Amino acid sequence: MSSPLHYVLDGIHCEPHFFTVPLDHQRPDDEKSITLFGRTLCRQDKLNDELPWLLYLQGGPGFGAPRPTASGGWIKRALQEFRVLLLDQRGTGHSTPINAEALAGLTPVEQAGYLGHFRADSIVRDAEYIRETLSPDRPWSLLGQSFGGFCSLTYLSLFPGSLHEVYLTGGVAPIGRSADEVYRATYQRVADKNRAFFARFPHAQAIANRLATHLHRHDVRLPNGQRLTVEQLQQQGLDLGASGAFEELYYLLEDAFIGERINPAFLYKVQAMQPFNTNPVFAILHESIYCEGSASNWAAERVRGEYPALAWAQGKDFAFTGEMIFPWMFEQFRELMPLKEAAHLLAKKADWGPLYNPAQLAKNPVPVACAVYAEDMYVEFDYSRDTLRGLGNSRAWITNEYEHNGLRVDGEQILDRLIRMNRDR
Repeated sequence: MSSPLHYVLDGIHCEPHFFTVPLDHQRPDDEKSITLFGRTLCRQDKLNDELPWLLYLQGGPGFGAPRPTASGGWIKRALQEFRVLLLDQRGTGHSTPINAEALAGLTPVEQAGYLGHFRADSIVRDAEYIRETLSPDRPWSLLGQSFGGFCSLTYLSLFPGSLHEVYLTGGVAPIGRSADEVYRATYQRVADKNRAFFARFPHAQAIANRLATHLHRHDVRLPNGQRLTVEQLQQQGLDLGASGAFEELYYLLEDAFIGERINPAFLYKVQAMQPFNTNPVFAILHESIYCEGSASNWAAERVRGEYPALAWAQGKDFAFTGEMIFPWMFEQFRELMPLKEAAHLLAKKADWGPLYNPAQLAKNPVPVACAVYAEDMYVEFDYSRDTLRGLGNSRAWITNEYEHNGLRVDGEQILDRLIRMNRDR
């Protein structure tokens, strides 16, 4: 029976669902639980068909599933033959979201302990719990974008018998690589993107230099009252690995000044482009996705010293950073400040459990088709190839036609190609 909250969007039957799952799947008898939110999609003309399920795992960590507005992109292609579940991963969207207010009643130690249950292994166990409800007698398929691809490899490690097919887009995890190794590689990609950006828009260098100097010398406030610093300006390079990002960033810089004053419109745009206040999991747990039995110890901050071109000082050309998390963020971003001590505890945590089972992945029986982006700024191409060498029953489409956000830009074509790769064996 349909939920009373269901609605129809562009010929798609959309139905919200809520699930109660243990906070700690390793201790299911513990009374602590959380609520998960998922939205199921099915074409109206296929509602009565016995369709297999496709679970979509969003990138991140720390972002909710997409909110569909029309039948287009990868969703349009998927709905030709699947029912789709868009899952808000625990701590995001409507799935017991994590924020400073929600954790305010806990000590920093308790906060860190709680947050330790929000990694990929827990996300996968949530998904398997839901599969046993929605599709108990039939394996389902996965589409994992970016971090969602990392989760898919964890799923293949833990519950391969529950999966029929797997599709990865920009999400072949660097299995066996430390956080330090990951950031050494991705800092180099960020440096490459900086060179390409300033080569395409030479005038942008002077604007960025002027803006950094102005922020260093003046107390400039965003509309939410947070001081805008040089470090935060550097983080506006977060999206440089997405198609269209060069142009968006240039126009942002172009609007920075009105005469000698900072343009208020610029400040509103910068605030809207900062995901850390609205999606704190992205900052708190980002480095932990690379940790198995080791601590990150603020890897991005430590490794950054090996790339002096990405550090700023007066009189030096400005450069952007990428998808890196730094300890100073918990002193500057308003919603992260109350979680500063917990973040430091998590950075020192060395007993993170395993996320992958290399032996199981080597003998993997589930067909896996991957879109691997050769110029990916976020997921190192060489490390993805290393992982694929140890992933049984996998095929890869390696391309430089798309950036990391290819699924968002041309999802219908990309998913169609991956489906044909998996079927044509």
